[in-house]
Amino acid sequence: MTLNMHTKWLLAAGLASSVLAAPAFAAKDVVVAVASNFTTLDPYDANDTLSQAVAKSFYQGLFGLDKDMKLQNVLAESYKVSDDGLVYTIKLRSGVKFQDGTDFNAEAVKINLDRASNPDNHLKRYNLYKAIAKTEAVDASTVKITLKQPFSAFINILAHPATAMISPAALKKYGNDIGFHPVGTGPYQLDTWNQTDFVKVKKFAGYWKPGLPKLDTITWRPVVDNNTRAAMLQTGEAQFAFPIPYEQAARLEKNDKLDLVASPSIMQRYISMNVTQKPFDNPKVREAINYAINRQALVKVAFAGYATPAEGVVPPSIDFAEKFKPWPYDPAKAKALLKEAGFPNGFTTTLWSSHNHSTAQKVLQFTQQQLAQVGIKVKVTAMDAGQRSAEVEGKGQAESGVRMFYTGWTASTGEADWALSPLFASQNWPPTLFNTAFYSNPKVDKDLTNALKTTHRDEKAKLYKDAQDTIWKESPWVPLVVEKLVSAHSKNLTGFYVMPDTGFSFDEADLK
Repeated sequence: MTLNMHTKWLLAAGLASSVLAAPAFAAKDVVVAVASNFTTLDPYDANDTLSQAVAKSFYQGLFGLDKDMKLQNVLAESYKVSDDGLVYTIKLRSGVKFQDGTDFNAEAVKINLDRASNPDNHLKRYNLYKAIAKTEAVDASTVKITLKQPFSAFINILAHPATAMISPAALKKYGNDIGFHPVGTGPYQLDTWNQTDFVKVKKFAGYWKPGLPKLDTITWRPVVDNNTRAAMLQTGEAQFAFPIPYEQAARLEKNDKLDLVASPSIMQRYISMNVTQKPFDNPKVREAINYAINRQALVKVAFAGYATPAEGVVPPSIDFAEKFKPWPYDPAKAKALLKEAGFPNGFTTTLWSSHNHSTAQKVLQFTQQQLAQVGIKVKVTAMDAGQRSAEVEGKGQAESGVRMFYTGWTASTGEADWALSPLFASQNWPPTLFNTAFYSNPKVDKDLTNALKTTHRDEKAKLYKDAQDTIWKESPWVPLVVEKLVSAHSKNLTGFYVMPDTGFSFDEADLK
């Protein structure tokens, strides 16, 4: 072989190898490290925000909320409401296909809402849709939804992440197993689900938005340990991680290959107290516990400053939220109240947590130490998703072992009804919804009901204020903090961010 021929051969070989290698280098594959596992990919049957966030890979709703929690059209183009507030007429986007090739149309909406509003299906999100009397397909692109009674927050229900449009053909084929076989109109479709390790989704070539999605795959990987999630970013094993351990935020911020983002939240962290059980049936005990916890110190110890002390039972960015003066830290007052309540030496109880990641562990340990200082001895248990479902969400008042329960809530509709009714209305004790305090006050129930009947904003605001005033005074909760959402991502990943409800937006995500 001559030198010239040898050079040409090397060039040809190099060109061939680069052509062969190009797809591997060009593939836009993103790994997202998240804090816990997924329970199901059926949004209507998921109680946790994370499962619904991952389901957004496949699914879309008629409406959605943007990063400022403002309503936006998605599969719907417009809507109108009858004067009596009972009938919602919705015009649908045309030309949209499900991932199995079938048409998205009014009949598909009817099938999904009929399924969601039927109590016989025992879906975990049924309570969002129980106000629906009937859904009709007027024509291929027009849906008419009639409610049983006026429900002024209904359009926000249709914007909730649970209200996904699932392929009717897939529902018919898979039935109750649809949670393992997602088929929607979203930008990605299921590639692999290893239930103990990850969910991998791949680009849906027939997605209705031109030029999207830009990523080829997203792998959602549950990583319970906060430090491991941070390490995966630094090694390049993950391109996005949430939540970031607060104590590592400063270190990640110095990494010139990463962007650290602290974004607004509607995540309220609190401890509910089972008011049907002694000693929490005594208002003085509940007040004492509120005085016993130093929220400013909690912000520093558990959240490294990435939170603010709660000033109400509804986060301030939710519509109709009321602001109160935060509970002051006063252990002497706490001890005096316990003595008045008949517990001069305190008492022993349990504190469960809905999560077992390291931030939750810190909150538990801090609370345990604070309560010990006023004589309350607490045994703490951090739960995984399965334990929480079985022991907290699945048991009614008579059999519930819940006493004190640390958890969080995001009102993903952006409206006060979903911030209050599931957590304080009498009819929403577990297993119906999440009133883990087993709180019941007829006046609060009436306020919440009447707020949904009126379409007058001033009247609605007055009713929600009245309900929040009563709840704050009776203290079935220990309101703790409103979190800031700290995430981090590779600088070459754009358009991927955390929503205020701790879900994700990634429609425009790209890897450069």
